[in-house]
This record gives sequence, structure tokens and C-alpha cells, in this order.
Amino acid sequence: VQLQASGGGLVQPGGSLRLSCAASGNIFSINAMGWYRQAPGKQRELVAAITSGGRTNYVDSVKGRLTISRDNAKNTVYLQMNSLKPEDTAVYYCNADIRTGWGTRGYWGQGTQVTVSS
Repeated sequence: VQLQASGGGLVQPGGSLRLSCAASGNIFSINAMGWYRQAPGKQRELVAAITSGGRTNYVDSVKGRLTISRDNAKNTVYLQMNSLKPEDTAVYYCNADIRTGWGTRGYWGQGTQVTVSS
């Protein structure tokens, strides 16, 4: 199983980006999916998560600006990022709880850099 993240880049404050993360491999089902971020010198933190049924939760600092969604047919999770702030600068990682023929465990994507700067 692999998670391939894309969509990061450099954007000015107030701008937008859309991150995508597609899971591939011998997947039976995917439970929760989420996005984490890690800024330099800080611990990795959960930004947003979504259940297989579409229930979402967000860290307080991104509520109203970032939106997580998923396409179950494509095994893909998205993070729409609007009104970006310099403090959103970090490496963003996707995570998914995936059931395969070997059981269920969490998988990580490779990370994608988001830089918010003028």
C-alpha cells in the first residue's frame, strides 16, 4: 500500500492550495483518513480528519479556512486550504487507516511542503 500526496507549494498570505492524497495497492477498505503537519522545530499535529462516513474534525486554528473531503471510489483524501496564513507553513502528511489482507493499520504519505509567504 502506498499513499501519494501532491499539491503543496508556495503561496502568498490569503491564498489557497488544494492537497490531494491517493492510496493505492491491495486495499480492502479505508477507515479514517487525515492530514497532519509538522513545522520546523515543532511536533507533528493533526490538522483535520474524516471518517469513512464523512464525519470531520479540525484543529481549532484551521476551522473555517481548511476543509477535508474524500472520494471513496478513488481512495483519495483532499485538503482545501483557503485564507492561508504564514503560520500554516509546514510539511503536510496524509494518513489513512487501511485494511488489507494482512490486517488493518495506519499508513503515511511522503509529505508535501506548504509555504505561505509574501
